[in-house]
Amino acid sequence: MTAQRGVLAAFELSWQELDDSDKQLGCLLSLFAAAPIPWELVEQCLSEEDAEDLEEIRDDILLNLHLLQRKDEGIYQLHPLLREFFQYKLTGLEQAEELKRSLCQVMVAVAKDIPQTPTLELITAVSPAMPHLAEVANNLIQYVSDEDLIWALEGNAKFYDAQGLYDKAEPWLKQCLEVTKKRLREEHPDVAQSLDYLGLLYDSQGRYTEAEPLLLQALQMNRRLLGEEDPNVAASLDNLAFVYHSQGRYNEAEPLYLQALQMRRHLLGEEHLHVALSLNNLAELYKSQGRYNEAEPLHLQALEMRQRLLGEEHPDVALSLNNLAALYHSQGRDSEAELLYQQALELRRRLLGEEHPDVAGSLNNLAFVYYSQGNYSKAEPLYLQALELWRRLLGEEHPLVATSCNNLAVLYSSQGRDSKAEPLHLQALELRRRLLGEEHPDVAVSLNNLAKFYYSQRSYSKAEPLYLQALDIFERQLGVDHPWTIKCCENLANLRTEITSKQ
Repeated sequence: MTAQRGVLAAFELSWQELDDSDKQLGCLLSLFAAAPIPWELVEQCLSEEDAEDLEEIRDDILLNLHLLQRKDEGIYQLHPLLREFFQYKLTGLEQAEELKRSLCQVMVAVAKDIPQTPTLELITAVSPAMPHLAEVANNLIQYVSDEDLIWALEGNAKFYDAQGLYDKAEPWLKQCLEVTKKRLREEHPDVAQSLDYLGLLYDSQGRYTEAEPLLLQALQMNRRLLGEEDPNVAASLDNLAFVYHSQGRYNEAEPLYLQALQMRRHLLGEEHLHVALSLNNLAELYKSQGRYNEAEPLHLQALEMRQRLLGEEHPDVALSLNNLAALYHSQGRDSEAELLYQQALELRRRLLGEEHPDVAGSLNNLAFVYYSQGNYSKAEPLYLQALELWRRLLGEEHPLVATSCNNLAVLYSSQGRDSKAEPLHLQALELRRRLLGEEHPDVAVSLNNLAKFYYSQRSYSKAEPLYLQALDIFERQLGVDHPWTIKCCENLANLRTEITSKQ
């Protein structure tokens, strides 16, 4: 305590040497987080002040009196004790409320500049500002206007969501929903937007049963508040369809996707990124249903529109390249698929960095093409990289981890490495059942692949019931004409032929 009183007395002596402008700057700096502060943010908060005058106060007064530290080029920081001292002095400052509101406005502007799919370059550029946006959201939210409220909280979530750091994004979205409900009341478009965003995050985490009620609530609220003809209603329709699609509920997803696309075309015109998103999502659904000829023109339209509106160097362009490649692979057009997958992987690595779930997706997809070509030595290391990345970024309990286990198991089965294949097949099936439910087409895929594995071992009594379960799910969920249903029928027929020949 004696030491603290001594420090406080020393600070007080320095405070007495400051004039009003010096004190104002010191107090403003104390409102930032206890983290390095980009000086450009300070200048924006005091935009009516002359930049050279501010630099003079910073260099000749605050730095000279050791009240501020220079951390790097254009980056400064207050010592925690000094930050606390200046915050204490702020309470008696006439401009205190004005400074708080100014900081909030500057940080909200930073949040608004974060796009929905930022690149690694943009993430790196905005990173120094993020602790200060978090400080505003956590401790100064009452100084953020109602119109900007959602930005202060969603900006933090968007920063982490874009990097695939879903666990770090989730608390911000929960906080966003709680704060918007409290400030704006239960029925407000920003509350609906918060529900939508949290629902989509749960979808990214594979938590579909938690996502669905939030997205339904958002859609109903948007319809009540905005009417049927509004872009937010179209977005809610598209988001709900996306979760149905993820759950394998294709017949429920299709009319919602179609409605969203029609509404977006009508309200936004043909040349809009949301129209491209709808085209992409509908194409992905048709691909899942085996309707490849309907999917292709939609994917091509989405890709061309994104390239035209965003340029070649954008994560959404990489997504369209990846999805078109997957369609070509499903059609057996492997050389075209390989080229597009390589382009998508290269683009994602450059734009998103090596540590991103979408990069893992590209590695997995390219490996799948190599596997289909019988190039197992090229496929295996890519599958292993994808699995390791997904496990590290998404955790063990995620549908994409199950997909990776399934694909690696199929590869090992094809190589006759049965001791490695079986546990992965079983793990993929168990994960998919638990995360997706018994009626999901991906569960049928795992059942079919495990049956195929047992068939290769001549364990016919184990294989047949699995094929029958898989076929039942395929027929009910995808119909008798779907390529997966037809393939499963062929597998079961081959098994029964083999059994008959042995009798």
